[in-house]
Amino acid sequence: MHARRLLTGLVPLALVAATATACGDDDKTSTSASGKKLDKVTLTLNWYPYGEHAPFYYGKKQKIFEEHGIDLEIRAGQGSQKTVQATGAGQTDFGWADTPAVLAGVDQGVKVKSLGVFLQTTPASVQSFEAEGVASPADLKGKTVAGTAGDALTKTFPIFLQKNGMELSDVKVQNTDPAGKIAAVMSGKTDALLGYASDQGPTMRSKAEKDVSYLRFSEHGLNFYSNGLIAGSKTLQGRGDLAKRMTTAVSEAWAAAEKKPGPAVAAMEGASEQLPPKDVLSEQFKTTLTLLHTDATKGKAPGANTAADWKQTIDVFSEAGLVENPKSVAEYWDSAKGIKG
Repeated sequence: MHARRLLTGLVPLALVAATATACGDDDKTSTSASGKKLDKVTLTLNWYPYGEHAPFYYGKKQKIFEEHGIDLEIRAGQGSQKTVQATGAGQTDFGWADTPAVLAGVDQGVKVKSLGVFLQTTPASVQSFEAEGVASPADLKGKTVAGTAGDALTKTFPIFLQKNGMELSDVKVQNTDPAGKIAAVMSGKTDALLGYASDQGPTMRSKAEKDVSYLRFSEHGLNFYSNGLIAGSKTLQGRGDLAKRMTTAVSEAWAAAEKKPGPAVAAMEGASEQLPPKDVLSEQFKTTLTLLHTDATKGKAPGANTAADWKQTIDVFSEAGLVENPKSVAEYWDSAKGIKG
């Protein structure tokens, strides 16, 4: 993913603050073609659109959001941390962000809560070309891995290594800008990268036309929550039952997209002028669908969480040093407005 994408029909996060304060209460409703009154709602993504985001576009196309009284505007993001900050500040009604960024934000006083994590199995992984022969964590010894200082992947990598009988000194982590990780591997500057199996891997495979192998954290002893729906106190307290309706609509959109992944990906057409190729989008979304549940939520609606899974995630990031003052689950997750299991 590249941060300098030109967008069609999406508002970059940098413009959110300028437009949010210009909109008064009179601008927060619209009328559907059938005459139904709708709440205008903004959703800021964690990044520029890629395969993981297909359910939002499909849900909008299938009028799932409209059925719940929502006129949805999807906005591009520039990283989960910025999305969390914008959501907490009331510059967007809802956000789609990585749970570690939510935990860190709340730890720093940002007034934001999760309405439900949808990617409950982490896509965090070590990715390399198959020719490197990295088939197990032990194969990483002596390798150079592209990581970004301070992000959740790099913070949890030492825990991943420890759980597999290794130390951080066994591997060289080369600090790399997020947008430069794929180039680092393709150019041979690093042997692998720390990334999401539902994001960088399919892109790298398409660009290099080489098979990519993955060491998924979740398959080697370490799992934690990833991306989900968030809202700030302004939305949670000031707009009636909107948060509950939005959470339900998002869950239904994900369930619908899971049943029809092809049409869901097709619904993303036009989302960005530099949207990944359709085959990459399809692979990204296919991988994303493997992340929707933990053992505790199998068979439940997308976005249904458990307090135990939340506690496990909080504990992981407390150990990683991303959360200095871990709080109770209720401080991070608004279960009352979430999806009931």
